Amino acid sequence: MTKRTLRTSIATAAIGTLALGLLAGCASDDTEGMSTLEKAQEEGTITLAVASEQPYSWVEDGEPTGATIAMHEQIFKNLGIDNIEIEEVAWDNLIPGLNAGRWDVISAGMSILPDRCAEAAFSDPEIMYTTTLAVPKGNPKDLSDLDSVAAAGDIKLAVQSGAIEDGYAKDLGITNTVQVDSASAGLEAVQAGLADAFALTAVSLNWMTEDMDDLETTEAFVQVIDGVEQIGAGATVFRPDDTALLEAYNEELAKITGDEQSYLDLVEPFGFTAENLPPADLTTEQLCAGELG
Repeated sequence: MTKRTLRTSIATAAIGTLALGLLAGCASDDTEGMSTLEKAQEEGTITLAVASEQPYSWVEDGEPTGATIAMHEQIFKNLGIDNIEIEEVAWDNLIPGLNAGRWDVISAGMSILPDRCAEAAFSDPEIMYTTTLAVPKGNPKDLSDLDSVAAAGDIKLAVQSGAIEDGYAKDLGITNTVQVDSASAGLEAVQAGLADAFALTAVSLNWMTEDMDDLETTEAFVQVIDGVEQIGAGATVFRPDDTALLEAYNEELAKITGDEQSYLDLVEPFGFTAENLPPADLTTEQLCAGELG
């Protein structure tokens, strides 16, 4: 059974950053000169950062869980890395912390977008998704998608800072927004009346609102920007120079995404279906180039 360790961090805390630096300075030199992959295999441990967005990756009762965690446990075990350590951080800190060396991999189903590809390296596509709105029960504002939010003009929309839906809102000229740092905070904003709706991936909001009596979700939709459907595809994120780790990861990932049942065995318990399996001809290179049409 895979040993999993939770380490809760506040990525922006100066004290935490200093402590990490001091620890690094005192570490053994046995792994000096090794790549991230070689070091992880030598030590048997790799550190994943999560943003606590259900059902992708979150911590429950001290244990990491979710669809991306399930994939990562299998993939890294196949690479000879049995121990996964988890860092819970705010979404906006995921890539900066990765590049600063605070964790090795981002496990958050992060969308493959051109601006993000300029800062980090993405695996092959892992999860396709659509968008939805969480609204008060009964949908009193009669919202259906982000276009309906933009058309209404007086709707206050909660968006997760740095998430793809935040970008959609800006592209559509929606300025009356409430910035939140997590999915749960977005739902709480709607519950408290601080926002009329919260935009996020459909699988997340459907999962998180399933047992809520005061919220519901709209029908899932694919957002259109300037006449182009926005293809949502999430992946695992690595540092740009960790090419050996990325290549080894993609080889193992292909064994999962190349077989529908293998894929479903891992992600179906978390609400994902065959519709979330990326098409074989969709590439990270296309998505990084913004080739959506």
